[in-house]
Amino acid sequence: MGLGTSPTWQGLTLNLLRIIAGFLFLQHGAQKLFGVLGREEPVQLVSLIGLAAVLEFFGGLLILFGVFTRPVAFVLAGEMAVAYWMVHGPRAFWPIMNQGELAALYCFVFLFLFTHGGGNVSVDTWLRKGKA
Repeated sequence: MGLGTSPTWQGLTLNLLRIIAGFLFLQHGAQKLFGVLGREEPVQLVSLIGLAAVLEFFGGLLILFGVFTRPVAFVLAGEMAVAYWMVHGPRAFWPIMNQGELAALYCFVFLFLFTHGGGNVSVDTWLRKGKA
């Protein structure tokens, strides 16, 4: 059994991917919601970008801690697909040229989390063990 196929390493990397993705993603929402981290003004809350801000901040927070990981990841993957095709896709064909590579990458990371769950170091697992 190689290093990459070890259940211990798979579990560790799944948890790390979820935690890091959630931490990085919530910063995008914090920028928009609170006008911080390089953004001077918060966005208008009652708008598409306001909805994105709420999804990014609170969704990122839920992903970070592994709360409702699968449904939240599904919603966030959809948000990133919409963001890519509404904002980035019309600019140019190639993601590197339309600046949509981050939206595309987040979309597929969240699809991965949707299919694999939050890992063994998550609130989801803690709650599931508490019910058993």
